[in-house]
Amino acid sequence: MPRIAVGSKIPDGVLFYADEENEIQRVSVHSLAAGKKVVIFGVPGAFTPVCSREHVPGFIESTRALKAKGVDDIICISVNDPFVMREWANTYPENTHVKFLSDGSANYTHSMGLELDLREEGLGFRSQRYALICDNLEVKIANLEEGVHHMTTYKASTAAKTLEATSKLNAPKAFSRERWMWIDRVLPKRCCMCT
Repeated sequence: MPRIAVGSKIPDGVLFYADEENEIQRVSVHSLAAGKKVVIFGVPGAFTPVCSREHVPGFIESTRALKAKGVDDIICISVNDPFVMREWANTYPENTHVKFLSDGSANYTHSMGLELDLREEGLGFRSQRYALICDNLEVKIANLEEGVHHMTTYKASTAAKTLEATSKLNAPKAFSRERWMWIDRVLPKRCCMCT
């Protein structure tokens, strides 16, 4: 499966969560992201040291700044079961916006080409670390980690890099030289705004 890339549409798929009554609920990715600007980030596993101490807290702490840049929702996906994801989310009482969703069989992760084979470490198939910024299902930014092992190191998919990328997306586009030449030809030398 080819890796997700800028300009592509995120695939639809089903993710899971455990509700207050311990019932497993299903939700489609497109229902969460259609018509919105969303950040979707993936981590190798719930309760793993780097994910728990650094990666997830970074996004929780950046929530207000990301919202100020026009992000509607922040979604964390991990290849764990829904009950584990709920218990992991409960370890962050300060979190009010990051949604923790389960891709227990790695089906959605596989559909994006982001699975990580950690069978040698006894962890089975997991998710690579990544952070996507999607606008109405289209990938605008894809911060994908490179290299073999994503359990202990990451650089591209941090909350800080995601926030930086969001700022660039929102920056006004500069006119090209050709555009300025067109404006100069079309507008009269003296217009009502200049008098």
